[in-house]
Amino acid sequence: MPLNRSLTRPQRPARLQSGKLRWISALLLASVALAAVGGGAWWWKQRQDAAAAASAGGAATGPNAARKPGSGPGRFGGGNVQPVSVGSVQRGDVRVVVSAIGTMSARATAVVRAKVGGELTSVRFKEGDEVRTGQVLAEIDARSYQAALSQAQGTLQRDQALLKNAQLDLKRYQDLLARDSIASQQVDTQAALVRQLEGTVASDQAQVDAARLQLSYTQVTAPFAGRLGLRQADRGNVVGPSDANGIVTINQVRPIDAAFSVPEAHLPQMRRRMAAGEELSVELWDRDSRRQLAKGRVVALDNAIDSATGTIKVKAAFANEDGALYPNQFVNVRLQVNLLQGVLTVPATAVQNNYVYLVQEDSSVTQRRIRVGVTDGDRVSVEGELREGEQVVTDGIDRLREGAKVAVIDAGAVTRADQAAQDQAAQRRAFMASLPPDVREKLQKMSPEERRAFLRERRAQMGASGAAAPASAASAAASSVSGVGAPAAAPASAPQASAAPQQQRSEAPPRAAAPQASPGAAPPAAPAAPADRSSAPPRGIPPQVKALLDQMPADERARVMALPQEERRAYIRERLQQQPPSQGGAASPAR
Repeated sequence: MPLNRSLTRPQRPARLQSGKLRWISALLLASVALAAVGGGAWWWKQRQDAAAAASAGGAATGPNAARKPGSGPGRFGGGNVQPVSVGSVQRGDVRVVVSAIGTMSARATAVVRAKVGGELTSVRFKEGDEVRTGQVLAEIDARSYQAALSQAQGTLQRDQALLKNAQLDLKRYQDLLARDSIASQQVDTQAALVRQLEGTVASDQAQVDAARLQLSYTQVTAPFAGRLGLRQADRGNVVGPSDANGIVTINQVRPIDAAFSVPEAHLPQMRRRMAAGEELSVELWDRDSRRQLAKGRVVALDNAIDSATGTIKVKAAFANEDGALYPNQFVNVRLQVNLLQGVLTVPATAVQNNYVYLVQEDSSVTQRRIRVGVTDGDRVSVEGELREGEQVVTDGIDRLREGAKVAVIDAGAVTRADQAAQDQAAQRRAFMASLPPDVREKLQKMSPEERRAFLRERRAQMGASGAAAPASAASAAASSVSGVGAPAAAPASAPQASAAPQQQRSEAPPRAAAPQASPGAAPPAAPAAPADRSSAPPRGIPPQVKALLDQMPADERARVMALPQEERRAYIRERLQQQPPSQGGAASPAR
């Protein structure tokens, strides 16, 4: 019996397990069937919607063709008006410009060396100076050369005296020979001696000239006009013609040349224009291509094309009158090889994939296919169905589709908004600088939420105090300093003020009567200000405010003037209230 129970017990759990598996399989199959049915329905619905949209003949094209212009608030929905910036189609001349990288080179370079040896006695130039041709740069000890010149001159004078004597003897001999009183041989001998002495005198004269030339070499001069480099020899050094570094280097930089390479494809056009006598203009720009350095012209082309790069070297000359260009300076070169006259141009930012968006009269846009030409600065020449004066979209192109509605925004609006943000940030920095150091330290330790709440509360307190406080002399003074005219004083009686507000604005007295005050009393409050504060004309700074500003240190006065209007008004009002009252009576309300 126990054996039978042990054999039959495992059968019941096996049946249960197989039943569970069958139920799970059935549920999975049902889930798959439901998913297939739902997917088919979704696909059929999408297909019907796409067919309905296509049959509606919507104007949209491209990947969003199934969406009608007013179908919804999508990014490219036609119901939304897209803000864009526009530029005009213009007709003008466009330059065909070739950009290259160039290097400046001096027109002439020379190492100034001493032509004679000797001690350098003086240096008469400053490093980096610009010198003229023949200007003395340095001097060498000239005493030995002066002595050699004097010796040569003495020898010349001696030989000249001998020649003179020989010439006189020859003349006597010739007279005696005419009277047949002397032999002709003696006359011939004397004539030969004269010719010999003439040669000696000529040689002595050459020695004198050579000595004088050596003496002139003791003054080192500039061979041409240019800019000097760094000094290579100091006073007291012994210099000579064999010195490798010389005394100084001079470069001719007025005019100066630029060397650069252009593709060989432009060579025929350049040669044709140069042969016709036309000038090829060249512009030099700085490393960032933001600032133009100079304008010049092409003066020479190299005699061979570089086979490795397929370019030819070009040299251009520049006057460099201001001396801003230096040898070996890196420059960006723009060479004008041609000029297209009277072509249509659009802003370069308006072109996208050979298309432009044209703004129509109903504030909608339409695509126009164009053929792009050459670019000159921020404009590009185009060919297509465009007319001069039409407007094309330059900013916001990525949000547009055919027929989309647009709103043209002012090009300077963004600039003005940025300027306003910068002004607001400057006022915020000035306000933070005006706070005491302990308050600034607490603000730095606050969280952003606490800091914003603190500043909001501070501004609210200043606004509440400015609205609740009477228009006292301090308030009027603060208004004057902040640039807003102080309101005129109202009449003493409130009913009259309420009955004739226009008369208060037009016929306000220049200064209210100041009541007498006892010593130690607080300054009297000014009458209520008129409701229309904007109609009050701007007034000058009251004397008490001017005196207060004069008493402030320079840094405090600068911080006060940098505060925003309400904060500056509250600060000056508080300072005026802290001052002791005058003994002679309270001051009249400020205008």
